[in-house]
Amino acid sequence: MTAPATTIEVRKPGLSTTIQDGGRSGYYHLGIPPSGALDQYSLAAANALVGNGADDAVLEIVYMGPELRFTGPAVVAVTGAEIAPRVNGESRPLWESFAVAEGDVLDFDYLKAGSRAYLAVSGGFDTRVDLGSRSTYVIGSLGGVDGRPIAEGDVLPVGTGAAGRAGLVVPDGLRPAMSKDVEVRVVMGLYDHRLTDRGRATFLDTTWTLTPVADRMGFRYAGGELETVDREPPFGAGQDPSNIVDSPYPIGSIQVPGGVEPIVLHRDAVSGGGYMMVATVLSGDLDIVAQSAPRTRTRFVEVDLETALQLRAERKDRIARMYAALSD
Repeated sequence: MTAPATTIEVRKPGLSTTIQDGGRSGYYHLGIPPSGALDQYSLAAANALVGNGADDAVLEIVYMGPELRFTGPAVVAVTGAEIAPRVNGESRPLWESFAVAEGDVLDFDYLKAGSRAYLAVSGGFDTRVDLGSRSTYVIGSLGGVDGRPIAEGDVLPVGTGAAGRAGLVVPDGLRPAMSKDVEVRVVMGLYDHRLTDRGRATFLDTTWTLTPVADRMGFRYAGGELETVDREPPFGAGQDPSNIVDSPYPIGSIQVPGGVEPIVLHRDAVSGGGYMMVATVLSGDLDIVAQSAPRTRTRFVEVDLETALQLRAERKDRIARMYAALSD
């Protein structure tokens, strides 16, 4: 007789807990963003610890964790922000896989650093797939649990494809630091020509402070005002100095409405609009943005395209080394 599949009962949902995976690609030109985990490295690490594929579905936990009851045994892991998991009130380590038994209740301590944690379970979360992904895109009601964050009373199905092993640990050297002072690398453009030399210098020399406006769509920063080149607005653009005729927005692009408060567009962002993009955050450094809590002090550091491609390759190698370390 086959044992029933494990499910997870949601007793408390946390502040904003959603199902996320590697994201859905191929639809951004239709206005549907990739969604997926904001911190892709922590997603991969959590899945590696429990024997899942790097892009399998996990819970993305923001600021305050949920309370969950397991109806069967499983192996779980929590990575990302420093918000310690507890099983039946006893602390469990971050960045390490551990077992839970039937009836166990998992909840979380207070957040100490970072902002988003990732809970993976062996087998992954077997929730609905929309456009090739289980990721929750709330505005479009796609993926996850009815296209929304989890709620009290939900029952989350767990897949049966992986047999996790407790006691696996991500080495300290492969764990990202959670800091209130960060550097985020960017490639300038596509519209940095709209800045004066002084405006460009202000963007790169200012220590920006993350405001409370920081969610899956975008992260808004305060700290300076960017001087723009005088111009006669072209037909179709508005009068704001940062207006352009509408253009597509790359994920990670930085727009600066009115020349103040840069906004880093993240994985649930709109696909286009009428604000200039002065720079684009490197794909790997979007993880740093994702883990930034309000009041994080941030410097944007310019790199050229060749360096950006090299850093992307190094990040891919880092994930490969992490998987290798966990398979020994």
